[in-house]
Formats: sequence, C-alpha cells, structure tokens
Amino acid sequence: MAKMKAQKFDLSLVPYLLRVNPHYWVDYDEDTDTLYVSFRKPQCADDSVMEGGLIYHYDGEQLVGVTVLDAKATMMSG
Repeated sequence: MAKMKAQKFDLSLVPYLLRVNPHYWVDYDEDTDTLYVSFRKPQCADDSVMEGGLIYHYDGEQLVGVTVLDAKATMMSG
C-alpha cells in the first residue's frame, strides 16, 4: 500500500473550527470532490441552505454540518 504524503494544513482555520464546535467529523468523497463536515453525530439536520458551493445543515437554529461542493477547487481559490 502506497503512503499518502501529508498535505499542508492552513493553521488559520483552527480558531474558526474551535469557535464552531471543538468536536467535528470530516469525510471526503474523492469521486464527487465533496467535503462533509459534521459538528454532531448523527447530524440529524431538518433544514439545509445552499450558498454558492456550500450547503449549511441545521437542526432548528443550530448549525450541525457543512457540505463543500467542488472542495479541491474551493480550497485552491481561497
């Protein structure tokens, strides 16, 4: 099995991740280039709002997850 090289992590993201929730789960689907970030497992969203390439998932007023469409392109442009 080939080892994957570590990618650089943008440390400026850390304060934002901690502000949202200190516990989160990240999944990436390479086939669809979609990044899923969940702030609660199970996520159990009852509403979603799409803004650009981001889909925000809510349970009532609480943000429980974010889906990033075209994740690689989004990360490269930011």
